[in-house]
Amino acid sequence: MQDQRIEKIAAFAVNITKVLLVIYLGFEEVFKIGKSLIDKLDAYLDVLRVPREWASEAYAILKKRLAARKVAGGIEN
Repeated sequence: MQDQRIEKIAAFAVNITKVLLVIYLGFEEVFKIGKSLIDKLDAYLDVLRVPREWASEAYAILKKRLAARKVAGGIEN
């Protein structure tokens, strides 16, 4: 009777350990996938960074020109 109880407790402990191990490995894989995606996105965004900077500079120039026209009285909102 006592041996069966010990066996049940040991089996339960083994099963809990298995579940915890699967959860841990699952989280580890998720973090690896996330890191890989971030690395790939960083490489992709590096390619896009130059056009984005150019667009940002062009937009800043446009805003300055529109502000100058507004001050000069050419555009009214």
